[in-house]
Amino acid sequence: YCVEFRTESLSQHCALETRGYARWMQYLREGHTVCVACQPPAMGAATRRCSGDGHNAHGDKILHWEAIGNSQCQGTWKKIRQLEHCSCPLVHSFIFT
Repeated sequence: YCVEFRTESLSQHCALETRGYARWMQYLREGHTVCVACQPPAMGAATRRCSGDGHNAHGDKILHWEAIGNSQCQGTWKKIRQLEHCSCPLVHSFIFT
């Protein structure tokens, strides 16, 4: 499944990332919608859910995130909706780990 979030805030360290494999962090922006896929390797065995997917978050609850590979690139987002059938665009798409 996938979850759509609206990025509320992010640290300045995301824009400063220059390593090739992590350059995607430069494109994060406040107010953008991102789509995050929950795939089997990241799912809990008992829950079949990804940690941090905002399952119990409703309304205006602020959730925190951190980028893998640069722990200083972090921020907040709000859950928009969960999609049982992923249709994430290629841009602004991520995977829970």
